[in-house]
Amino acid sequence: MEKTKIASAIKKLRTDSQKRKFKQNIEMVVTLTGLNLKKPEEQIEFFAMLPHTRGKAAKVCALIGPELKEEAEKVCDKIILQQEFPGFQNDKKRTKQLANEYDFFIAQANIMAQIAGTFGKVFGPRGKMPNPKAGCVVAPKATLKSLYDKLQKTVKINAKTQLQVQCRIANEEDNEEQIAENTESLYTQIVQHLPQHEANIKAVYLKLTMSKPVKV
Repeated sequence: MEKTKIASAIKKLRTDSQKRKFKQNIEMVVTLTGLNLKKPEEQIEFFAMLPHTRGKAAKVCALIGPELKEEAEKVCDKIILQQEFPGFQNDKKRTKQLANEYDFFIAQANIMAQIAGTFGKVFGPRGKMPNPKAGCVVAPKATLKSLYDKLQKTVKINAKTQLQVQCRIANEEDNEEQIAENTESLYTQIVQHLPQHEANIKAVYLKLTMSKPVKV
């Protein structure tokens, strides 16, 4: 992907888009072609690491036992202790609210079965279960600051039901260089995960939350 094309798309996006009363996200949309998503081996799902944060802080909740309480309180946005799990077990509405509010969930590995039993039915379909591929299943004595910082730059890429990937990569107040570097990095990682690489890319767009897409 040419940097000049990315820069041109960012400039057009900022020039043509109507100003809003709130800070808009910048989203990257990649349309795909030549994949049969009925075949599991052609479905795309992975965690991408960006050079810069996505503009809006990712909210992280820890689902833990007493061993991690002190560490998680220093680092995470919310903690739910093992002894609190029964309060979510039969309260689907409360669990849905939790899933909607937080971007990532960290799980203490030795109570993962209990976490799955308590939250799995709600978190699973939403893609919110703590995932070891993102580093979110941790040992009882883990340090969490580096993981928390990493998650601020992590994006989950998913193309399992439709030939499109769409995710937030920045906000409109970020500088052009950061937006361009996140765009280029994410594009490269998506291409690497496609069976026919760039041949599976149909088009790439950037858009603001409330704007029309601009082709890169």
